[in-house]
Amino acid sequence: MPELDGLGVLDELMDAVGPEAMPLTIFVTAYDQHAVRAFEANALDYLLKPFSDERFEATMARVKNRLKNQLDQRSLHEFGQRLMQMIAAKPSAPRRLDRLVVKSGGATRFVRVAEIDWIEAAGVYVTLHLNSNFAPKSAGTEILYRSSLAELAERLDPARFIRVHRSTIVNIESILQLEPISHGEFDVVLKSGARTRISRSYRAQLEERLGQSL
Repeated sequence: MPELDGLGVLDELMDAVGPEAMPLTIFVTAYDQHAVRAFEANALDYLLKPFSDERFEATMARVKNRLKNQLDQRSLHEFGQRLMQMIAAKPSAPRRLDRLVVKSGGATRFVRVAEIDWIEAAGVYVTLHLNSNFAPKSAGTEILYRSSLAELAERLDPARFIRVHRSTIVNIESILQLEPISHGEFDVVLKSGARTRISRSYRAQLEERLGQSL
């Protein structure tokens, strides 16, 4: 090496690629006076000639272990980056409805969800059953609203509304009592006097919401 020795090559490489991209380095030399400088340059090993096959194999084993650790750390770092990207790209939860805009007979009415006692599926519509304390006498307590029951269940606050049947959602605050029927089913008696049914398949959801068994 007429112009640069091994340490000079490392210095040039460091300037070119930076410390993060530096390759693993092993010095093989007949001179022991450069050992300190070699390890200061983060050399993985320093083989002093003559060396045995066992010494060489031990060095190669160290290289393999170091490369494996670097790959594991890189994989973990890349996984962390992908996870952060997924979290950043995760869509925000849908905004819960606080009122419904109902168009009927050329007029537009705003119905606060707190006014709703229960909701009943009606084909591509649902029927909103309003608390009589809130419903104007001229408008009645039943309003037809264009939405599927499943779509509305996703948009309503689960802390207030719970689906109790494939065709029914009730406002928990409007429930007066439950009356057992048979085989795990209950009649829901609302404060308004209206009645609906809790089916067995939706009973577990209500129990989870209440935090206790029925």
